Parts: sequence; C-alpha cells; structure tokens
Amino acid sequence: MAEEIINKVANSGLITLNLEEYYPQGKRHFIGIEKWLYEGVMLKEKEFRAHVKEHDWSLYKNQHLAIDCTTDAIIPNWAYMLVSIAVAPYAKTMIKGSLDALEVLLFQNSIDAIDLSELKDQRIIIKGCSNLPVSEHAYAALTNRLVPIAKSLFCSSYL
Repeated sequence: MAEEIINKVANSGLITLNLEEYYPQGKRHFIGIEKWLYEGVMLKEKEFRAHVKEHDWSLYKNQHLAIDCTTDAIIPNWAYMLVSIAVAPYAKTMIKGSLDALEVLLFQNSIDAIDLSELKDQRIIIKGCSNLPVSEHAYAALTNRLVPIAKSLFCSSYL
C-alpha cells in the first residue's frame, strides 16, 4: 500500500502571500514629450501648449501613464503640470518618470492598501516565481510592511 502524501506546508500554519494577487490591473503606457519639443531638445511654450491641447488624451482612458522626456532637454516643472492637467480626466494614474517608476508606484500603492491586521504574529511565506511582472521592489515593500508584525517571514520561489 502506498504511503499517504502529507502536505507539510498546509499543515504548518504558514500563511502564503502571493504578490500576483495584488498586481495592479490596467494598461501601462509611456509618453515621451520630446516629440513636442523644438528639434527634440528645446521647449517652446506656445508650441508645447498647442501640442498638449491638440493631443487626444482620451486614448489613455483608465490607463496608467508614465510621462517623461527621453532627451537631455531641460523641461520646466510647469510643462509636466500642464500634461497632468490634460490627462487627469482620463488616466487612472500619471507620474513623471519611467515605466519602471510607474510600476514601483502602482505596486507600492497596492501593498500599502493591504490590511495586515490578520497577519500579526503569523508565520508568512511570500510566494515568488510570478507569472505576472512583479518587480523586485514589490517583494521588498511587502517584506518591509511584514517584518514588524510577522512572527517569521520566508520567501519561496517554489510555491
């Protein structure tokens, strides 16, 4: 007779947190404003304002946007503010920065919203090997929130 297989992890009292469950849904999009600069390097206010006004911001409805300039141009703060005002009625999220910075912000917001009250004094495993693009930052951010409350904390890339 074959021996019964016992799931020791299930019987151990360990709680598994899968960061994929907290993955912020929605399309991500990067907009490089250098295309609205004179010769790609200089901001001319009148022309820049016209580009922002004429751009169809509804294309980004319910999306997460990262907006930046990929050239060495010096962009005044008001330019990003102008873009923010134009996109605000449409986008879920907008940051000045890269898609990587956007991902960090989205996951940080998601992790900050997790109710950890039921995890106090628990033994917790953070599940790795995601099928979704979970950033390294997300693992570190969740760990940072759990360290003060967890009895013990583990990371497993094999669950």
